[in-house]
Amino acid sequence: MSSTPTPSMAGHVSATDTPTLASPKLKEKELASERVSSVDERIVVEWEEGEAENPMNWSRLKRWYITILSSALVFNATLASSAPIGIVPTLAAQYHMSHTLGVLTISLFVAGFAVGPLLWAPLSEQYGRKPVFIGTFVIYILTQVGSALSRNTASILVFRMLGGIFAAAPVTNSGGVVGDIWDAGTRGKAMAFFTIAPFAGPALGPTISGYLTVAHVPWRWLFWILTLSGGVCLALIVFTLPETYKPVLLRQKAKRLNNAREDTRYIAPIDLVHMSIGERTKQVLLKPFIILFSEPMLIAITAYMSFIYGCVYLLIQAYPTVFTKGHNLNPGASGLILLNLPVGSSLAVIAYMQLGNPRYMKAIAKHAPHPVPPEARLELAVIAAPLFAISFFWFGWTSYPHISFVAPLISGVASGFAICLLFLALFNYVVDAYLPVAASALASMTVVRSLAGAGFPLFATQMYEKLNPRWASTLIGLLAAVMAPIPLILIKFGPRLRKNSKYNPSAATPKEPTPEEEDKPSQITYDRESLGRASIPSLASPPVAKLPPV
Repeated sequence: MSSTPTPSMAGHVSATDTPTLASPKLKEKELASERVSSVDERIVVEWEEGEAENPMNWSRLKRWYITILSSALVFNATLASSAPIGIVPTLAAQYHMSHTLGVLTISLFVAGFAVGPLLWAPLSEQYGRKPVFIGTFVIYILTQVGSALSRNTASILVFRMLGGIFAAAPVTNSGGVVGDIWDAGTRGKAMAFFTIAPFAGPALGPTISGYLTVAHVPWRWLFWILTLSGGVCLALIVFTLPETYKPVLLRQKAKRLNNAREDTRYIAPIDLVHMSIGERTKQVLLKPFIILFSEPMLIAITAYMSFIYGCVYLLIQAYPTVFTKGHNLNPGASGLILLNLPVGSSLAVIAYMQLGNPRYMKAIAKHAPHPVPPEARLELAVIAAPLFAISFFWFGWTSYPHISFVAPLISGVASGFAICLLFLALFNYVVDAYLPVAASALASMTVVRSLAGAGFPLFATQMYEKLNPRWASTLIGLLAAVMAPIPLILIKFGPRLRKNSKYNPSAATPKEPTPEEEDKPSQITYDRESLGRASIPSLASPPVAKLPPV
């Protein structure tokens, strides 16, 4: 006696009738077969070769425009972070603030950047880059209006903190936009250009506020200027920035295919992975720090990059001591000198494009078809690390009032040059060394780095006034000198450390495969983060649809 045919989950009839008195093992096998059948009937959409909707296939002009716009969004956020430095004395006089309380207008904003990797990055990976940009910029603009209309110290500090939290979206996600649209061969040049923005913004902010103070313009106009700047960025996002995140674009494609064919089988890779709220919370909030504290190599890199980033905001506080008090420059001119940092960064980008990137392309050809060892990223960092330390000794011991201000000014060019090269090298090294969990590794680094950027300004002015600029800069230079060997240590011991890391995809430097190994089929596995963040289907996923775009 046989039972009624059992429909599968997709609504199809099973191939054979199932006996009513079947054994539990047979029943279990049958149910498993039904589950596999139902999954196999779903079709995962992917990009076709040359498909126009794929951001990688957009015209170079369009992609460079998006790169420049992404850099502008970061520039706007970092500009706002340091802009109040020139109006701190005015705020202190009007609201009876101490200097430290006035500096909190910068520190609280930068501290807000630490929220970005924990909030805006996961949201952009679920809903796309553009919706997160639009939502956060609207609220960011409102916080600038709130700052302009503030009537007491508390409201200014609250709005500054909120402004930093929502300005963190472009700081966190704009690099992802650049990664979405460029292939590996060109991404290095685009990221090199993009790296200038995080240093140009903090440098220009004090210039604007300094000249407003010199011109006796009411301090509230600074926040109206930031409101206007944010509004321009929002308009450019709404009208000119397309969605670039591949998993979300594929979700839109799957929806169009289902609507056009009156079907429900087409699905995007991102929708194959379903996480509970607890799992998502653990991945977003805990996993970055679990990885950080279990990897000595990552701890060293994070400490070094956080120190470097903190020094950027330390110089913003130190320059008025040297140039305004020591050389009697007005606040506007003193702020203008900070532009030596982005000048140095621009020179570093040129050096990277002319020296670093060509050498890396040769390394790709040399190691093909295997990946290039991550240590190849660190060549320029070996030069930049000691230069960064030297630039502080240079700045400190040329800061005497009787020495021309040009000497410490040029030291800032060296600082900007070294900082940019170090960030490029170490950032790319972390991505290569921790590829399967790169998003989490970078998230933890960004949080710690932002906290350092928030903390350094709080003691910078007191340190430079109590120790004087010579010995304060010497102290920073000595700390930089202690950390300078980190790139060399990574080059020498990195392969051994990576071999012992459970998060590293390549273990040690890859060996040439034997002929027998080349004949074996490759086996690829993806962890849960790969599926959730990069939206790559596992081998057990349904077949990829090969269909013309709709």
